Amino acid sequence: MPTRKEILEIGGREVAVSNPDKIYFPKAGHTKMDLVNYYLAVADGALRGVAGRPMALKRFVDGAEGEAFFQKRAPENRPDWIDTAELTFPSGRTADEVVLREAAGLAWVANLGCIDLNPHPVRAEDLDHPDELRVDLDPVPGIEWSQIREVAVVCREALEAVGLVGWPKTSGSRGIHINVRIEPRWTYPDVRRAALALARDVERRAPTLATSKWWKEERHGVFLDYNQNAKDRTVASVYSVRPLPDARVSMPLRWEEVPDVVAEDFTLATVPGLYASRGDAGAGIDDAVGSLEALLELSARDEAEGLGDAPWPPNYAKQAGEPPRVQPSRKRRPESEYEPGRGEAGGPPPEVAAERAAAVAAGDPNAGLPTEWEGSGSRPTPTGRRKSAIPVIEISRAAKKTEALEGFERWKVRHPAAAAALEPADVLVDGMRGRSSLWYRVRVNLIHVPEADRPAQEALDPDYDPWAGYEWPDRAGQLERAPRKKPC
Repeated sequence: MPTRKEILEIGGREVAVSNPDKIYFPKAGHTKMDLVNYYLAVADGALRGVAGRPMALKRFVDGAEGEAFFQKRAPENRPDWIDTAELTFPSGRTADEVVLREAAGLAWVANLGCIDLNPHPVRAEDLDHPDELRVDLDPVPGIEWSQIREVAVVCREALEAVGLVGWPKTSGSRGIHINVRIEPRWTYPDVRRAALALARDVERRAPTLATSKWWKEERHGVFLDYNQNAKDRTVASVYSVRPLPDARVSMPLRWEEVPDVVAEDFTLATVPGLYASRGDAGAGIDDAVGSLEALLELSARDEAEGLGDAPWPPNYAKQAGEPPRVQPSRKRRPESEYEPGRGEAGGPPPEVAAERAAAVAAGDPNAGLPTEWEGSGSRPTPTGRRKSAIPVIEISRAAKKTEALEGFERWKVRHPAAAAALEPADVLVDGMRGRSSLWYRVRVNLIHVPEADRPAQEALDPDYDPWAGYEWPDRAGQLERAPRKKPC
């Protein structure tokens, strides 16, 4: 029996919604058509966050409880009114990503299974100069919602001190985001540098509440994730529905609402009515464009006082001026003994970038494209006795977060004394990027466990290999992705 389709006419465009009655949120009972209708109800506000911006497609074809996959390349069979823009990523690869400009586009991506919307902070007309600085308040485990709200208010004060206007929204998950419109005059590294300076300023203003530390084992309170401003990073935009059981929404807020806001109040079911009655709290964002000059001056003062760059995400080449790309608990040598990075602008060293370009021009995407180079910081470190400042062990790796946490529960049964001594922030759950979806690992910081009760590193349970089905792992510098293994 053929799958039922429903044809919608939206602004003169026809959009087909396949299988409109498919349940996308089992607990709340919302269907795919409910999701489409939601985005149409808040279309003007949602487009304020995504219109004209390249967007990776995060597709939940089996609904919110199914496994998502990322699709950077725009589908070939897209309507001719769906625009694209060609992006270049730190790996050297390129992709034509979807660019939405109208309400019909929102319905089209929702039909593809895109529950939330993940645009880049640039416009398609200028892909090298972001027009948005993004402040991502990410709490460590165990932090109360009230503390996140407090840190958001401190962020507002720090932004106002440098002449910028922040536009807050709930993340739709555990945190708060603050978007800042900026003049498109600065490069991605400049915007990231400004975001790092802001994070450090907020940390100085509220040292017991907030942190700018990149490594999870060093964090406390609410982390200001400055690396969300690195090239190729995206966050859920305003009015995005998040893949949670209650279909929660990333809701724009007025600042006077922040001290008392309850994130659970904003869902697919409630937001259209709120939007109709109170309007869009973020409606003025495009009229509040600011300059990064004052933040970059603050960054320069930090650097003059010895506060240089901070770690980049692991899928980026090690950058010039970046501290050692090693977790504090695994650090074996003084910083001066680690090889410095030589990457520039978030990419590899200039000669490596030139080599990549020459390889592509010659038609051989992998010719002369080393994944390591002198000064990359990726060469093996000398062997020897590890002197760990922070005792961290890895527990599990799994395709699904629930499976990784089940492995952690089994570890707690084996080591009850150690488990009893752990604090919420000691459990480090990481979503790791695989080929087209996330996989998960669980680590434990044993800093609060008495030394006599600290378990040794054990075999991982489970021990998932995200590259098991491929001929080789994806690595930075490979423009050609590994093919799937052929069946024997």
